[in-house]
Amino acid sequence: MKFFRYLIYATFVFALAASAYWVFLASDRFVSDANVIIRKTDSLNAPTLDISMFVSGMGGVSRPNQLLLREYLLSVDMLKKLDAAFDLRSHYSDRSRDIVSRMWFKDASMEWFHRHYLSRVSAEYDDFSGVLRIRVQAYDPQTAQAINRMLVQEGESYMNQLGHELAQAQVGYLTSQVDLAQNRFQQARQAMLAFQNEKGLVSPKTTAESINEIVAKLEGQRTQLQTQLASLPKTLDRNHPNITMLTQALAAVNRQIEQEKAKLAAPSGRTLNFTVEEFERLQMEVGFTHDIYKTALVALEKGRIDSTRMLEKVSVLQAPTLPEYPMEPNRPYNTVVTLLYTGLLAAILKLLESIMLDHVD
Repeated sequence: MKFFRYLIYATFVFALAASAYWVFLASDRFVSDANVIIRKTDSLNAPTLDISMFVSGMGGVSRPNQLLLREYLLSVDMLKKLDAAFDLRSHYSDRSRDIVSRMWFKDASMEWFHRHYLSRVSAEYDDFSGVLRIRVQAYDPQTAQAINRMLVQEGESYMNQLGHELAQAQVGYLTSQVDLAQNRFQQARQAMLAFQNEKGLVSPKTTAESINEIVAKLEGQRTQLQTQLASLPKTLDRNHPNITMLTQALAAVNRQIEQEKAKLAAPSGRTLNFTVEEFERLQMEVGFTHDIYKTALVALEKGRIDSTRMLEKVSVLQAPTLPEYPMEPNRPYNTVVTLLYTGLLAAILKLLESIMLDHVD
């Protein structure tokens, strides 16, 4: 069958052309590597036993933040910053490079430019070691290292910015709560002072206790007068001066006791016991708001300490390397793989040809 024969010939021609491309035409690309890790700054102060320590092989590694950093490094925003700094469009679309590896159009859309960027820049997270490995390909070693260095610097700035924004938001919220607690405390204090000024009493409870002491003394005097009156001889006339004096004194003491007790309590209310109840309620409100205010202040100070202590720190385990030899493309590997796939495809085509010839016969 001539059709299959032509296909097999075309396959071998393609293999020869591809091999020639990999060996002679493919432009050298230099690779710069960098390894970074993000750890919580409080991991040394507060070590805990966590399953992630066994999975990642290192305690205190923040895997979600590593992945967040990876997404940022591969984002369009990062690409725009790199393009503004190094004119990546011109570099990756350089017409002196082979047409297969370069970006075909300098003014390509951002979507195609970003796709080409992802083929030249990678950031892979190693679950075992907890390290983010950044790999950058460029047509010269200096550009590859410069791009990788900016990725590390911008990534560190980005993560620090996120940490500071979170810390500021936390401290800002705690500060607002302290202000609210302080206002409540001041309002409670002002209400209690206004009540004291209105009643003309600094401490109604102390006044009530004083009145109770006066009543107790008056009741003691009444008991003495009653005793004296009862000890007089029964033969004395009712109008006797001693009886009259003691009777008048006893009546005066009774009136005084009733007056003092009336200050403390009465069926109509608005007496000293009601004043004491209102004052204690206001005093309780002042104490409660004061406790809240103290708790809010403690929480604010703790939040300020935690906001600086628990920030994520980007540590560079390996600075961006300056490549000395072009590692991409891998010419021997690509050539061998191309020839192997070509041979496999040719064998499949030859098998199909044999099957069809058997059916024709």
